[in-house]
Amino acid sequence: MKLSLSTFVYFRYSLVDAIRRTARLGYDGVEIWGGRPHAYCDDMDKSHVGEVRAVLDETGIAVSNFIPAQFRYPVNPAVPDEKIRQGSIDYLKKSIDAAAALGAPYVSLCPGFSLYGQGVPAAWDAMIESFSRLLEHTKGMPLKLIIEPANRYESDLIVTIEDGLRAVKELGGEMGLLLDTGHLFINREPLADSIDRVSAITTHFHIDDNMGVTDDHMVPGDGKMQYDCFFDKLKSIGYQGFLAVELGFGYTIDPDPAVKRSIEYLRKNM
Repeated sequence: MKLSLSTFVYFRYSLVDAIRRTARLGYDGVEIWGGRPHAYCDDMDKSHVGEVRAVLDETGIAVSNFIPAQFRYPVNPAVPDEKIRQGSIDYLKKSIDAAAALGAPYVSLCPGFSLYGQGVPAAWDAMIESFSRLLEHTKGMPLKLIIEPANRYESDLIVTIEDGLRAVKELGGEMGLLLDTGHLFINREPLADSIDRVSAITTHFHIDDNMGVTDDHMVPGDGKMQYDCFFDKLKSIGYQGFLAVELGFGYTIDPDPAVKRSIEYLRKNM
């Protein structure tokens, strides 16, 4: 298993600085956050892409995933208003293009949520149609789209693993899933069992901790989660992909200590 870090925790740093710090602290990869000041799609011109790729080559660090800025941004692929939904799709298409330019193997998508009076079935259908259009956009690209099941505070569409598997099936099996340990814990889905449930599809993992109530994105080991069975299961199936540490906004003023503690805990316990 390899470890990567979501660059979001370096919110107050440039992406180049975030990559260098992540590499210096011993991570194998970075998950590039697609928001400002890192890799917002409208900012990713040829010069910026070249600068980022140069520092990736310089540090020898890999890109494990690209995360478009979606939560709390004006993006919702499930809304009934066609103008808003088309704007969301266009933004995600440009983010996918940025990810491809940076050599990301995956782009993770959030499901959005229903609006008052819309109803979950109608929102679900709108989300599936939006994702279908994004799949069409990625044809011929060397990357894969993966859906991140959320938690009940973020979405009412794809929350559980079962929701995610249903969406993947309806999309013809062309997408994978991104499982976040924090979401699984809040949703009371056993970590180790989750691995068996997604064994037949492409899967990527976020690792972060919480107290079992809200999605706090704490340093692994600082909350109430127990990872032993989760790590044992990953080892038993010979998982060779990334575990991506995704730390929350509370660490952004002084991220290095939390980033360092995260890798130390994981290297010791994996």
